[in-house]
Amino acid sequence: MARDHKPSHLELPRHEPSHREPSHREPPRHEPSHHEPPHHEPPRRRPRHRSRSRLIAISVAALTLSGTALAEIPAAAASKPKGHDVSSHQKNVDWQGSKAKGARFVYVKATESHTYRNPYFGQQYNGSRNTGLVRGAYHFALPNKSSGRTQAAFFVRNGGAWRSDGWTLPPALDIEYNPYGRQKCYGLSKAKMVGWIQSFSNEVKRLTGRRPVIYTTTHWWNTCTGTSRAFASNHALWIARYNSSTAGSMPAGWQFWTFWQYDNSGSLPGDQNLFNGSMTQLRKFARGH
Repeated sequence: MARDHKPSHLELPRHEPSHREPSHREPPRHEPSHHEPPHHEPPRRRPRHRSRSRLIAISVAALTLSGTALAEIPAAAASKPKGHDVSSHQKNVDWQGSKAKGARFVYVKATESHTYRNPYFGQQYNGSRNTGLVRGAYHFALPNKSSGRTQAAFFVRNGGAWRSDGWTLPPALDIEYNPYGRQKCYGLSKAKMVGWIQSFSNEVKRLTGRRPVIYTTTHWWNTCTGTSRAFASNHALWIARYNSSTAGSMPAGWQFWTFWQYDNSGSLPGDQNLFNGSMTQLRKFARGH
């Protein structure tokens, strides 16, 4: 999910486009199959504020302070575990350097569609773990290329597996604006998009035992799924929003975020992220508790 530049729109997703950056205003973050496109991140609106005491009392499943947002790690969020996400765009990453700069977790792009595999995945995924980071893998979805089930199976076979060891984050689905064309919802109807995501999720759950984390922006989700609330109860949210002091309003159904991608550049390689909880909660989340 690394990006070459910041999105010009408040709600842009991260991606690496094929041949060139998409011309539409809301490009996703990702790399194309067969080659390495540039990519950027999605920002968005601010979420409602809640009292800190109440949020801290929320269960680990909630894992989040829905009202605490940061754009470049403000003082209010300084205590939250900092992380990043990378793809082939970052090539071989200096993991010792990342850890020294405060990284505690990372998501690594594994696959895209049902054909592309990140050629740097091994160095990034294993190297981050060997350095002591909690890490996970993500898949960039192209719903117009093949079924959710097909892409989920390809993902799990090529890095998207999960184990309850406290060091492996749940597999993640990156679903956002189409970087390869003008159909931002990939030409799918709202109902078919919801069905595609459900198919992907069901297959990931069948193969790994975990539901995927969903990475998206509020605008894309509400536009392309028709404000579907079908996933919020059992899928952790990874929201993308830049240039804001908060993570903004949540996609339909979600009350809080688990991960927040708040910038596409910073002290760490790739995109900058925060986990909405403590380091202890992050490890519990990784274990599936």
